[in-house]
Amino acid sequence: MRTITIVGGGFAGLTAAVTAAEAGARVTLHESHHTLGGRARTAEGPYLTNEGPHAIYSGGPHWTWLKQRGLLGPLAPLPPLEAARLRFVHKGALRRIPPRGFLRQSFRKAGQAPVDVDFRTWATGLAGPVAAEAAAAYSGVALFHHDPGALSARFVQERLHRATSLPAEAHYVKGGWGRLIDRMTARAVELGVRIETSSRVDGLADLPRGEGPVIVATSLAAAARLLGDSSLTWDSGRTVLFDLALRARRGDPFVVSDLDAPGWVERFTAQDPSLAPAGEQLIQAQLPIGPGASKADGVAHAERLLDLGFAGWRERTVWRREAVSQGRTGAVDRPGTTWRDRPAIDRGDGVYLAGDEVAAPGVLSEVSFASAVEAVSLALRNARLREELRGRLDLKRA
Repeated sequence: MRTITIVGGGFAGLTAAVTAAEAGARVTLHESHHTLGGRARTAEGPYLTNEGPHAIYSGGPHWTWLKQRGLLGPLAPLPPLEAARLRFVHKGALRRIPPRGFLRQSFRKAGQAPVDVDFRTWATGLAGPVAAEAAAAYSGVALFHHDPGALSARFVQERLHRATSLPAEAHYVKGGWGRLIDRMTARAVELGVRIETSSRVDGLADLPRGEGPVIVATSLAAAARLLGDSSLTWDSGRTVLFDLALRARRGDPFVVSDLDAPGWVERFTAQDPSLAPAGEQLIQAQLPIGPGASKADGVAHAERLLDLGFAGWRERTVWRREAVSQGRTGAVDRPGTTWRDRPAIDRGDGVYLAGDEVAAPGVLSEVSFASAVEAVSLALRNARLREELRGRLDLKRA
């Protein structure tokens, strides 16, 4: 029965813990915060917010993994009438339909897109500059990046295609992602995982290294500090997160997507009224900002979108919150790179990485899931190989 130590109790860490425990390993998980969940943590009421807009895509492997274990739980379905309230901002005006050529571009499969060409150049050649810019901006919902058009065409097209798929891949966990974390935690405890919260690990010296492999399931920046490895870097987005509670009003849109510049405003109580008190609506928005932009720039962008879509929102506001998320929104791949070029999961000497900026495929949380499962697989396989090698050496000495 092998021992695995996991640092980080977010979605990646809990996925790794459940996977390892199911394989028969003894697992200890350390989380520096007093509760588990990381960015999937849901705030305590009355407004059940996550750290930015959260949705789970049904086309990914983690959907099946969660469903097979009964961890997916109840989902919050979007009523058809609300789904029809998707609005676009194009050329400064609120519209019901995107520009011509947008849908044709979004329906292209990612395999048709080149890796070594930026999305703007490739899509412009196929759909024209207007549709290309609109498609790039729309893909920001799954990128949290201020200039998707400058990224690898393959990388952006995969996210654009899945974000616009029909039927929609995006689904919502009823009650917020914290409910999903609660179910994963209960499963881990049931399997015998030892969970230590408020347990900060500042370096590998803090851990009993003789006991087995270590999986670092933190942000990449935190992993670099913990491992003392400055090479653990990758491009990510910088995004203003804007949360707002409004007194309810009939006719508010479900989503306002800015096709002039990446920005996304979503009324989450459209599908799950339990996220806010009765008579109120919870809105969460993400506004990517460039290196020279400030939080105020992102907030101003959000307010412009609200002015267009949510009549009288200032007078109806009962609560608001603003924050900047930097390096915590997943990897972005520049032209000429793919997920395989990101920091490797296997760091050698029994140390493995999991998270959304490492070398694993997928969209949004799928990267954390895939890397966590792969980290456990590599850890157990390599531990077994080392044991076999030691056994052979012992036989030779005998």
